[in-house]
Amino acid sequence: MSKVLEVAKKRFKLAEDAWSKNREDAIDDVKFSRLGEQWPEDIKRRREQDGRPCLTINRLPAFIRQVVNDARLNSPSIKVMPVDDYSDPETAEIVNSLIRNIETTSNADVAYDSALENAVTCGFGYFRIDIDYANDDAFDLDLKIERIANPTSVYFDPHSVAVDASDWGWCFIEETMSKEEFKHAYPNADVSNWDGNDTLGWVNEDSVRVAEYWVREEVDTELLLLSNDQVIHSDQYEENKNLFDAQQLEVVKSRESKTWKVKQYVISGAEVLDETDWPGRYIPIIPVFGDEIIIEDKRYFQSLVRQSKDSQRNFNYWRSAATESLGLRSKMPWMGPVGAFDTDMRKWETANVEAHPFIEYDGQVQPTRQQPGVGDLGAIQEAAMSSDDLKSIMGLYDASLGQRSNETSGVAIKARQREGDVSTFHFIDNLSRAIKYAGRVLLDLIPHVYNTPRVLRVIGYDKTPETVKINQEFVVNGMTKIHDLTAGKYDLVVDTGPSFSTKREEAATQMTELLRAFPDAAPIIGDLVAKSLDWPGADEIAKRLKAMLPQQIKDLDEMDGLPPEAQSAIAQAEQKAQELMSIIEQGKQLLQEKEAQIKELEATKNMKDREISVKDMDSLRDYQVAMAKIEADKEIAQRKIAEVQREMILDVVTEFFSTSMQNNSGEYENVQL
Repeated sequence: MSKVLEVAKKRFKLAEDAWSKNREDAIDDVKFSRLGEQWPEDIKRRREQDGRPCLTINRLPAFIRQVVNDARLNSPSIKVMPVDDYSDPETAEIVNSLIRNIETTSNADVAYDSALENAVTCGFGYFRIDIDYANDDAFDLDLKIERIANPTSVYFDPHSVAVDASDWGWCFIEETMSKEEFKHAYPNADVSNWDGNDTLGWVNEDSVRVAEYWVREEVDTELLLLSNDQVIHSDQYEENKNLFDAQQLEVVKSRESKTWKVKQYVISGAEVLDETDWPGRYIPIIPVFGDEIIIEDKRYFQSLVRQSKDSQRNFNYWRSAATESLGLRSKMPWMGPVGAFDTDMRKWETANVEAHPFIEYDGQVQPTRQQPGVGDLGAIQEAAMSSDDLKSIMGLYDASLGQRSNETSGVAIKARQREGDVSTFHFIDNLSRAIKYAGRVLLDLIPHVYNTPRVLRVIGYDKTPETVKINQEFVVNGMTKIHDLTAGKYDLVVDTGPSFSTKREEAATQMTELLRAFPDAAPIIGDLVAKSLDWPGADEIAKRLKAMLPQQIKDLDEMDGLPPEAQSAIAQAEQKAQELMSIIEQGKQLLQEKEAQIKELEATKNMKDREISVKDMDSLRDYQVAMAKIEADKEIAQRKIAEVQREMILDVVTEFFSTSMQNNSGEYENVQL
């Protein structure tokens, strides 16, 4: 037996023992809530033998669907942000769009929903990230997000304490295959047991158990400092050496460091069937846990329905008792004197099961029927109390389940619905944490998988697909760019909220209400309203309405399409223009004051023209001097305003193009100022 197989055997036994309680409870939860196995077998058998009702009115799936479907309406999404000098917002958006494309092509929503549904139903669920060829006839690799349908097939490191798999040292994913399938997949493999004694059930008469065995270990590595001050691991440099050589990057310095290495084995009970070096640093198995409880260094994962089983059993029992009591009403015996039933005896014998139009009796005393008791009212009351217990245990009341309740106003109903969302929010929050860890795994794998020049299809936030070039130079508007997915560091956050389609519907409704309140806004935002509407031809109508917009609005839209550096330069230029405009306004105010003085002096002159005489010649000369001075001041002010305007225009244009040329060399090299 190989060393790998020997260690794997011990670890599997350790995980199986550590998680046995969680697995047993999880299986019981699924059978109880999903399969409706809610009566003890001995009690159910006795009641059926006695002909007594044994009802199962399973209310739990409605509660499970409420939590799961709420998460589907508010699906978490990954958002990538640049961290260091070698990452940029534009490339970060490419990574965002790439992750959305990975999620779309691999039906990641199915993986997320299945993992959450398992967490709500049995306490834990899983999905995984895998690497596969983009197409059957291609050599390019793609990342995929896949579901793990059976959560009890995963056995992970019991020493883990993290809320995700970031500290897993190892894990197993088992799969049971028929012997024919096993021989077809591994024709040279041995089907024998471990040491001839299959204590773990790896082989039986008809099937063979195969497991993926993931191992994560800390190893020594070499850090390299490149000529552009970028720091990478030596293995990453070897993987992408051609790309670094194309950028004329050289190794300047190196040092020893530590990193994580992951290996994937495929093992049977007898041997290692396959071995693969995983390119990432994390085990790509993503857990979604339910309600976590840690007691005496042991972890327990509880589902939504775990604590509600007794209330559900109680509900089933009392509903069965009420049904039985009501059913006995038609079976209560008839009472009468001896011989009263001799006539029409056959009808009297079937009076409790058949409806006869008339029945004759003997004697003077009419037979009477025994009246049933009122115990069924108590059973119905107990069933109602059990129903209320179910709601209170899970924190989901009538308003959350879409049923009518005592609340009458919309605000009160929404408040009660919010109470239900808050009481179960930890399940949705655990899914968000899992998706955040999945994003971290994807960010770790993207430089290894998408490390060659290629054209990728990506998907924007509004679900619009487009193609982009990565790891190669290209020219846009005269500017050379490169989206290097192997360089730079990125961080991520997870947004939890309505999906884009839901937000689009809400936006359309609110914009329609806005137009009703302010009809004059229709010519300005009409294209945006039409674009948000979800019916055929909406996009075409939006284009036509946009063509009718004033030129100022179109200029703003065009500015939104400029690179961030150009937008920043324009914003700074606009700020300085506002300062210069303030100076111009001050000059205009000064002109207005001087013109007012001129008008006042002219009025005085007109009044004095009739009274002027020789003795007033001195006053006339004073008036002419004052007028000349005012005219001179007016000319100086006008000249100053013209100079300020020329300076403003020159500064705005110079600053915009100089900033743009610094950040985007080559795009404006032919511009003459």
